[in-house]
Amino acid sequence: MKLFIKGGLAALALAAVFTNSGCQQKSNTGASAADSTNRDSMISKLLPDSNNFKKTIDGKQVKLYELKGKNGMVAAITNYGGRLVSLLVPDKNHKLVDVVDGFDSPKGYQDAANDYYGALIGRYGNRIAKGQFKLDGKTYNLFKNNGPNSLHGGKQGFDSKVWDAKQLNDHELELTYTSKDMEEGYPGTLKVKVTYTVTKYNSLQIMYEATTDKPTVVNLTNHAYWNLNGAANGDILKHVLQIDADNYTPVDSTLIPTGKIEPVHGTPFDFKAPLEIGARIKDNNEQLKNGKGYDHNYVLNKHTINTPVVTVIGDKTGLVMKVFTTEPGIQFYSGNFMSGKFTMKHGLKNEYRTGFCLETQHYPDSPNQPQFPSTELLPGKTYKSMTLYQFERK
Repeated sequence: MKLFIKGGLAALALAAVFTNSGCQQKSNTGASAADSTNRDSMISKLLPDSNNFKKTIDGKQVKLYELKGKNGMVAAITNYGGRLVSLLVPDKNHKLVDVVDGFDSPKGYQDAANDYYGALIGRYGNRIAKGQFKLDGKTYNLFKNNGPNSLHGGKQGFDSKVWDAKQLNDHELELTYTSKDMEEGYPGTLKVKVTYTVTKYNSLQIMYEATTDKPTVVNLTNHAYWNLNGAANGDILKHVLQIDADNYTPVDSTLIPTGKIEPVHGTPFDFKAPLEIGARIKDNNEQLKNGKGYDHNYVLNKHTINTPVVTVIGDKTGLVMKVFTTEPGIQFYSGNFMSGKFTMKHGLKNEYRTGFCLETQHYPDSPNQPQFPSTELLPGKTYKSMTLYQFERK
């Protein structure tokens, strides 16, 4: 199965999402001037200072962009790595909560580069075994930056690039990047466009598009670390998680899929019913040992963009995050390598498991696993993928 997604279908499906969910939320257009002033003051305190992001990296200007929705959500995104820096969401008490772990300057992201906080990931999200794959009979060698494997695009993936940015309006940001032929070992000049949109339904929509002039492989995603109790504000083990997946792809000791697709039933990986993240994370299970916790691809059950594939509830704030996607898989990572080494926004450390990731994707190592959904992209075709993170109050 080639990764060809027709344009227009996603837009129609997205409209259905908006129609079917969130329409009960009331607009805050009637807020008083005092309320508006208080809200602006709160936003100013929670968001990093945009002046801290005015840097030049690799000869290109870095900035911080602010997007606002009509129902309270605010996003801060930098074109350095296309990173989601902050996402402010109103909780059950109508107080804004920053639900994304991150830093208050590009230097913070550079220092913690190997953790990919908030970044756009490419050319290939997740791992490729032994840093190589074959395409049309030719072997391509990639940089090995994760033990014997290539991870998240290699030594200098899309997370380390300064993207060209165009703020389309107060709630949309368009980022573009051209990856040259053989950059990090990948064939073809790949032209990528990612559009972030904050909607009036308290959703963050991420739309990915790419074209190539040679056959190549593509697997784009976002690597946000979420904490619905507030960015890096305590561990995430009591968050309640539900994943609509009957199966997952087990991995070897280097976190490469074995090639098997196995049922989650009867294992610690079963989140078909809502369950605290930490409920079984310490079970005596070989896969948990391999990942040092959860760091696995879930094979999502058949779904459309209208159906949430993941639901997460913050135990302290009551915030509910639902994930919608066109992708067939999602990588659930429980912050197993967070170490407290770095100081993040709000003066908090990136302590152990104070964030989790839900990376919508095709499967890891698909170029070497013909039984997995294909990630091949051909000239004349357009890669299209969409993910939506929608927030509600419990």
